[in-house]
Amino acid sequence: MKKMETRWGIMLAILGILGYFLWNFGPMVASFFLAFTDWGIAGTPNFIGIENFKELFDDFIFKKSLWVTFYFGIGSVISSGITAFVAALLLNQSIRFKSLFRTIFFLPAIVPAIANSVIWLWLFNPTFGLLNSILQILKLPTFEWIYNENQVIPSLILMSAWQMGYIMVIFLAGLQGIPQQLYEAVSIDGGNWWHRFRYITIPMMTPTFFFQTVMGLIGALQGFVQPYVMTNGGPNYASTFMVFYIYQNAFRYGKMGYACAISTIFFLIILGLTILIFKTAPFWVYYEAEKGR
Repeated sequence: MKKMETRWGIMLAILGILGYFLWNFGPMVASFFLAFTDWGIAGTPNFIGIENFKELFDDFIFKKSLWVTFYFGIGSVISSGITAFVAALLLNQSIRFKSLFRTIFFLPAIVPAIANSVIWLWLFNPTFGLLNSILQILKLPTFEWIYNENQVIPSLILMSAWQMGYIMVIFLAGLQGIPQQLYEAVSIDGGNWWHRFRYITIPMMTPTFFFQTVMGLIGALQGFVQPYVMTNGGPNYASTFMVFYIYQNAFRYGKMGYACAISTIFFLIILGLTILIFKTAPFWVYYEAEKGR
């Protein structure tokens, strides 16, 4: 019986495993080797050693792209995380039409990325966009949004906070998983809402915060659609995210080897950052089954 189950398990998993090696692991390995070549997609790769990596140190756009990517990534994780957590707290209350409100908050997350970018292009338009129109009605200063070098990344961070639906659902599941007897114990001891929030909700939600931080940061650092559709990396490379710069070198400039070198460095940076987050987790993530943190 066990042998039969093992065979069926392998048969059902084999397509997923093959897909991973063909479309994920295989291209990663190929990219690593191509990083040491001068290849323009067509023709035969020409081995040039570490020349591509040397060029990175003198590449102004690469350095700016790295800074811009992490600026957006960290800002996006913080803004979407706070927005999603506040929304989850509100939707976890006993209110009328709770299911309707949950649906409304979740809807932006299922809008296709291209359509979402086109909508926000109109919202950010400095002349007739909705955001500036509202600011004008309120007699407040207007902004240039994505058309200003200093405002483009904050604008894209604002846009990312609007799409916090999936994170909100994860936070909501985490809140509903907190044992109610813990809140009751605080109330019996004379605690108020702040004590329940500070000493029960926050510690019990830290595993969820940890998950959101890791997955959200990795996802945000791979941003591509926003510069591709909305800004073309501008103004003055202020929104040239790393993945977009890799795309430009590979498919616009025909420098596939150089693009692979950037990909390799970017992969190592994300890997190191992920390991760092995991290393710091024991100091701030609380697991109920463990003794202490």
